[in-house]
Amino acid sequence: MSSCFLPKNTPGLSFLQLARPDQWIKNGFVFAGFLFYGCWHDTDLLLKSLWATAIFCLASSAVYAFNDAVDVERDRQHPSKKNRPLVLGHISKCGAFVFSFFLALLTILGSLFVSSFLLGFVVGYLLLNLAYTLSLKKIVILDVFCIALGFLLRMLSGTLAIGIPPSHWIILCTLMISLFLGFAKRSAELTLNTDTSRFVLSAYSPTLLHLFLGISTACTVMTYALYTISENRVHAYGVLIYTLPLVLFGLFRYLYLVLSKGKGENPSMDILKDPQILVTLLLYLFMLLFLPHHVE
Repeated sequence: MSSCFLPKNTPGLSFLQLARPDQWIKNGFVFAGFLFYGCWHDTDLLLKSLWATAIFCLASSAVYAFNDAVDVERDRQHPSKKNRPLVLGHISKCGAFVFSFFLALLTILGSLFVSSFLLGFVVGYLLLNLAYTLSLKKIVILDVFCIALGFLLRMLSGTLAIGIPPSHWIILCTLMISLFLGFAKRSAELTLNTDTSRFVLSAYSPTLLHLFLGISTACTVMTYALYTISENRVHAYGVLIYTLPLVLFGLFRYLYLVLSKGKGENPSMDILKDPQILVTLLLYLFMLLFLPHHVE
């Protein structure tokens, strides 16, 4: 194998680290459509949903590998990113680019087994993140909207692309929670002062980000509450309104971690490591899966 792709003495797990499987939890947005549709006994939709989620895990790993190759010099100055495989020299930039291309090719080929819609969403996701890495992440506010659009593409891949019609409310809910997470991440980065070389970070201020967080939190709660009482949801998923307290607690707990504990830079790990949020998430899933779905 070419030394460009696998430098001498590279640890076998370096490419797995480059793929960042710990971040795959974000691709749970792909599976959201199946969860809220309430079609547990539809094996075909379940398999398509799982396949679409796996495809986006590969797609996101392709994006991470490409981003790490582009930002390797900047990552050397970051307190945690300096431990990534490229910075440590375990993988060359050339190797990361080839790995990224290989994963992107797999996602495109794999999406063909589901639908042309999934292919379109996957290609759109890859192109969006290519533009984000090379340019859009330097533009204040637009950088967070690009992150939110990435989550929207995930959600649409788990609904429209596999034959589940997405409601207007689930689109709005996804947009608002994505903006909330994006601004929370920027707030944490600014508080921790981990990457002062990034223009977009210096363009924000704590006051501005707190305002954006307040707006996105309120919009998330409002859109989710309206979604739970919309006519289609009341008839198809009568208990959804009773999950609202869990959603409120989860949002407020996460805000507390971001604003009081300096968390938020790595949302996936923050959620998995916080017992209260984890229990809240498990209770929420329990209600979706096991409580009565239909009301007369």
